[in-house]
Amino acid sequence: MPYSESNQGINLLNTPITSHFYAYLSRLRWIKRWGLKRNAHEENVMEHSWEVAVIAHTLALIKNRYFDGQVDANAVAAAALYHDITEVITGDLPTPIKYHSPAILVAYKQIEQQAETELLNLLPAALRDDFRALIQHEQLSEPHQQIIKAADKISAYLKCQAELKAGNSEFETAAEQLVKNIGELQQPEVVFFMQTFVPSCGLTLDGLMQTH
Repeated sequence: MPYSESNQGINLLNTPITSHFYAYLSRLRWIKRWGLKRNAHEENVMEHSWEVAVIAHTLALIKNRYFDGQVDANAVAAAALYHDITEVITGDLPTPIKYHSPAILVAYKQIEQQAETELLNLLPAALRDDFRALIQHEQLSEPHQQIIKAADKISAYLKCQAELKAGNSEFETAAEQLVKNIGELQQPEVVFFMQTFVPSCGLTLDGLMQTH
């Protein structure tokens, strides 16, 4: 039976508010990434967003503890969870297409901004300011944007490595490009993460347990 005030015996508002915001979010699990490539293991936007969030959270903590950063790691993690939310409307546009030409990139950015606005407007009015900094990219501070972008690239690199390990050469060029891109970030917390956490990601469960 669908949830309603009457069958739950709770009346919080005189005029009930109906929002489709989380109904849209729940559909991120159906948005597939890497659509132009053959995948050994399919990845959806929902699981990717979780991985980016935990990587971004760790990068922020590394920056604070080892490199004198003053970043709100919890705020970074929350923003990272929503960093691809617009793809529930736009779908996942593969990177080679997105950056194929300046005109396509500009057009996509405009579509993305419109999707951000539409999703924000789905929320009850009293919550919109709270979500604005999570959903609208331009509201994020530059340090937060840098960390989330780095986490996004690391997540993509780990995906490429998993595909290569599965014998899928389709991801060779993407992996090489991501290594180059990550190296060009010049963020010490990224170097620390790549050296400390990434090497063991290629181990099997038995290998992890033996090493531990």
